[in-house]
Amino acid sequence: MSLTILGIDISKQKFDAALFTDGKIRNKTCKNSTEGFDALKTWLEKQGVQAVHACLEATSNYGEDLAIYLHESGHKVSIVNPVRIKGFAQSELIRTKTDKIDASLIARFCLAMKPDPWIPPAPEIRSLRALVRRIDSLIDMRSQEKNRISTAHESVIFLIKEHITYLDQEIEKIRKQIDDLIKQNPQLKQKKDLLASIPGLGKVTISHLLAELNNLDRFTHVREMVAFIGLAPKETISGSSIKGKPRLCKIGHARLRKALYMPALVSIQCNPRMIAFYHRLKERGKNGKVIVCAIMRKLVHVIFGVLKSGKKYDPNYKPYFA
Repeated sequence: MSLTILGIDISKQKFDAALFTDGKIRNKTCKNSTEGFDALKTWLEKQGVQAVHACLEATSNYGEDLAIYLHESGHKVSIVNPVRIKGFAQSELIRTKTDKIDASLIARFCLAMKPDPWIPPAPEIRSLRALVRRIDSLIDMRSQEKNRISTAHESVIFLIKEHITYLDQEIEKIRKQIDDLIKQNPQLKQKKDLLASIPGLGKVTISHLLAELNNLDRFTHVREMVAFIGLAPKETISGSSIKGKPRLCKIGHARLRKALYMPALVSIQCNPRMIAFYHRLKERGKNGKVIVCAIMRKLVHVIFGVLKSGKKYDPNYKPYFA
């Protein structure tokens, strides 16, 4: 049975819904809150709709609560990369952009492309992700404050340093919360122990991986995980005259790419297999950035293999470095 399509354009304060039924679009604007979710449910019932395939963009955390609400209400939900919606809009030559138009666009995209259903993360993963991202925000604040010291007036330098000390304390407090959360969950603890066996991965990186790679079952092959993170190479070749250099795709999970950068640098200092891989690429004339990206991809292969197999890192296991 085909489901009625519901496109949703979401923002911090509100969301616009476009219901595609009987070849017509019906629109509804609601608050982005529990009250607004209930209003959407009542509106759908008045339209005689029992089940929908709702589609919305992956935009920060604005839409997660609504997506969970719809999923728990028995609806099918898809959360898609905004780049896909943008490309679909360009294919339709749309020149006007409003929330109402965007909701209708997302509905048409859902109808045409039939995106895969979204599976909500477990409550402990949501908590872990929130804590990990909170630390990232605090670290950014601390860096900004440190950069201000060199140009700040002497009357406020003490206040800046005081704030930096406070941020340090908050970061350590949240890191302890993260450690406690992982220890209290057997599955997370098992995955942490597996990841800790990989040379180059520290506690910070492991917490990022556990928070952002919550549903490994969606990946049937490591290539899918590489693409999800945005580490797949991108080639530009057209005819005989256009042949650009391969570049990193970057259409993927920016937080995970950032989290894997330092471990890649550490790996070529402490992991003999990665060191050998590094020298092979160096001998082939590859530059520094290309090598680091290749090391990051190789790390993803190792992470995928360790988590999928449930066995700790084995440097002699050839498929990691094939």
